[in-house]
Amino acid sequence: MHSAEELTYKKIFLFWVPLSATWLMMAAEGPFLAAIIARMINPEYNLAAFGVASSFAMIIEAPVILLMSASTALVKDEQSFTKLRNFTYALNLFVTGIMLLFIIPSVFYFITIKLIELPTEVAKLTRTAMMILIPWPAAIGYRRFYQGILIRHNLTRRVAYGTVVRLSSMAITGLALHFLTKVEGAFVGAGALSAGVTCEAVVSKIMSWNIVKKIKNGEISSGELSNLSYHQVFKFYLPLALTSLVSIGVQPMVTFFIGQSRMAIESLAVLPVVNSFIFIFRSVGISFQEVGIALIGKNKEGYIPLRNFAAALGIILVSLLGIISLTPLANIWFYDVSGLSLELTSFARLPLILLILMPGLAVLLSFETAILVESKNTKPITFSTVVEFTTVISVMFFSIKIFNWVGAVAASLGFLAGMLGANTYLFPSFVKSLSFGKCNDNLMDQN
Repeated sequence: MHSAEELTYKKIFLFWVPLSATWLMMAAEGPFLAAIIARMINPEYNLAAFGVASSFAMIIEAPVILLMSASTALVKDEQSFTKLRNFTYALNLFVTGIMLLFIIPSVFYFITIKLIELPTEVAKLTRTAMMILIPWPAAIGYRRFYQGILIRHNLTRRVAYGTVVRLSSMAITGLALHFLTKVEGAFVGAGALSAGVTCEAVVSKIMSWNIVKKIKNGEISSGELSNLSYHQVFKFYLPLALTSLVSIGVQPMVTFFIGQSRMAIESLAVLPVVNSFIFIFRSVGISFQEVGIALIGKNKEGYIPLRNFAAALGIILVSLLGIISLTPLANIWFYDVSGLSLELTSFARLPLILLILMPGLAVLLSFETAILVESKNTKPITFSTVVEFTTVISVMFFSIKIFNWVGAVAASLGFLAGMLGANTYLFPSFVKSLSFGKCNDNLMDQN
């Protein structure tokens, strides 16, 4: 870990680049698989099914997503390593059980057909894709725990190496299924995702062996006994888990409203492609969260260089996305790269333009979240996500039910308004954590 006095823009950049590359590579998964599916039979139905299956899988895995942040912040010695590792295993078992319950036919079709009102053909494709994605949640939780340990010990390049393994195995699986089998496109996408995250989980464990060994032997510690209890882990992590759950839980609700909107099939087919492209830019901002947690310093001495770096990063990302969205470059991406038809390419332009500010807002939210996590003040993060969720759903309800807008347009407006709401809510707590950082550092010592 860098001391705050030594923190420079160069050190921030070198620490951040591997994490950014990791998120960028993960962001490439969606466009890559969408491009394959778009070139197979029944692309609209399969793109819609893959998008819905991915959304459901992500909400089920939501409780484990921020294990990387927790591991980065909490694992300081053998005692804290053991507590958080056991907590991770229990959480992985829980989310896998939820996945198995969800794909029971009576449960699944009640939710997708009766409640969300998906077309029957899309629902059937989605359920099989979900079955293929069963390993996904536990693999995500397992690798994020070990990635957090790597990040805490400045081994961010190894995190990027693991993502290279993930992408490679994902691409090989996806292309093999595409060219060597005749399975549906949604199944190709789900199979590729499952193979990729499983391989990455194994590699992450292998790459952390030496660090874990030193932690267990007492060669690495914070200098103070952590005395971390399961109650403290739960108290610290519950707001983070709820944050992820609420944040990702918005996707099924968006699917529900889109299913009842004008041009529902077109919207369901296009929105995953648009969101995947936006995520390429947002992921760079999301990657900054672990940077803030690791480098801010005990007394927040690293705040100013981190703040300036984040501001510059946000401006650059918004500018790049704006240039692409407002020029013919967008058509090149959607039509030539993603393989959408001319009609769907034209349909995707407005939703993309509406989301130009999202990468900048993602950088701001990640920085605010990082400061609060490092200050052990995680409750406001959950409430900010509730604000985001409520805003997205409210905008979609009025846009579709009252004004009868096209589903994809309503969803884009909802996402933008939700992100603005989350940032606005979180800002006062963010400022307070900066002002009272020293006090917050003692919260984990209290039961």
